[in-house]
Amino acid sequence: FALAAKYYSLSNLGACTPLEDVLEALKGDREGATGIKPDEFMNNKKSHEVQVMSELVDNMANYCGIKQVIDIGSGKGYLSSFLSMQYNLKVYGIDSSSSNTNGAHERNRKLKKHWRAYKSRGRENLKCQSLEKANDRPVESEITCKTINEELLNNVKSLQNQDQVIIQDLVPSSGFMELTTPETSAEAEAYLVTRTQSHETKLSEEVPDTLSVLPADAVEDFSSPHYNSGELREKEKVQRKMTSLKSKARKSSESSLYFPLTSCITAETELSDIITDLEDSMLVGLHTCGDLAANTLRIFTAKPEIKAICSVGCCYHLLSEQFENQEECHDQVWGFPMCQYLKDKGWCCGRNARMSACLLPTESLFYRAVLQVIIEEIYGVTKSDRHVGKTFSKSSSFIDYVRRSLKKLELDDSKLPDSCIMNYYEKYKHRMNELEAFNMLKVVLAPCIEVLILLDRLCYLKEQENIAWSGLVKLFDPVKSPRCYAVIALKNQSCF
Repeated sequence: FALAAKYYSLSNLGACTPLEDVLEALKGDREGATGIKPDEFMNNKKSHEVQVMSELVDNMANYCGIKQVIDIGSGKGYLSSFLSMQYNLKVYGIDSSSSNTNGAHERNRKLKKHWRAYKSRGRENLKCQSLEKANDRPVESEITCKTINEELLNNVKSLQNQDQVIIQDLVPSSGFMELTTPETSAEAEAYLVTRTQSHETKLSEEVPDTLSVLPADAVEDFSSPHYNSGELREKEKVQRKMTSLKSKARKSSESSLYFPLTSCITAETELSDIITDLEDSMLVGLHTCGDLAANTLRIFTAKPEIKAICSVGCCYHLLSEQFENQEECHDQVWGFPMCQYLKDKGWCCGRNARMSACLLPTESLFYRAVLQVIIEEIYGVTKSDRHVGKTFSKSSSFIDYVRRSLKKLELDDSKLPDSCIMNYYEKYKHRMNELEAFNMLKVVLAPCIEVLILLDRLCYLKEQENIAWSGLVKLFDPVKSPRCYAVIALKNQSCF
């Protein structure tokens, strides 16, 4: 049974395109961006997901020649803010929850406050990289600054024979056509100091481009320039003034490249009604829940402005199914199936199968099972439209879990003493091993249910005439992020 289930898993069917192959095809000869890692302001799981997915999204956007990204179900803006800060993309994050949107605004504001620290660290990292590169050069170039200084002061003649090699290795090319040679030891020392200062200036200028954590004009830089204004020529003053005016104008029109918005997205959503300056863009979704993943794909295929998509779905148990109930609803747009092949067969997974694709800790399952018994026996409730949600992870004990859950379900917990709650816990505790066995069956079956849902989405894209390429990519490490598969697609060039 276990081997049969493994055979029908996505990793075994050979239906995935390796992430490395996708990135290589998208990048071509272009160098990838470098920058700080997101693990400084999010947990390990989210950091891994955001870092890997943002690199792919940036490469897809560059390949399509677009700068606007729309993050559907953006939550608190982890992916959106990183795409904006790290890759200088203009990102609209859309979420149905106003509390998430407000949280995204606040989080983005705090991130900007740390810009100077990140920028300073980036400068130090670049200096270290420059030294490492110098250490990797041939032996004749591996000369320390102290050795060079001694040669400059004690053996000017020797320096004249070597300056083309040593100076070019010491300092990156600065654009000068020729190098002048110092005549005396004093001039040589001054020459070295000037060159070193030039090198530091070069590093300072390169930092924003090489390690751009925020867009250049997203945060005010209050560092004072090292020059005497009285020594500037009039032409330079005018140029500086014009640059300053342009920068201020840019800041006033676009103070941020990340815009959190609150809106509920359906298959019929007109993005232009939400985003006033909608242009050629791509859709992304990191763990879009239930039908939202399916609706994101439908928007992608239907809207000419959307040129690419990268979607990682989750919460398969919340998918709506066309053939689950016998009632006919011709106008409803269903989450499953999407492709015509499965629609023609009238395929149905059913809630139990979809629930099997959701992996939860055994203790969490046990808490929910006992809670259900309590609600039925104490409150007489067998069905509710409300959800307990992620209460388990926020609870300190079973008693805390039950009381939090009852409040979410709008049930009065005052008539339920702690002793009664613990009696239910002790009554069913010996059946925990049954849940362990049940959970292991789910672990074996889950990949089979997931592959059916993902292949349905891929088939849907393959059926569209305006799609140039579509595929499934194992984006994340499944140990860190179990929902690790992304559906990605690019539209035909004729659609651009």
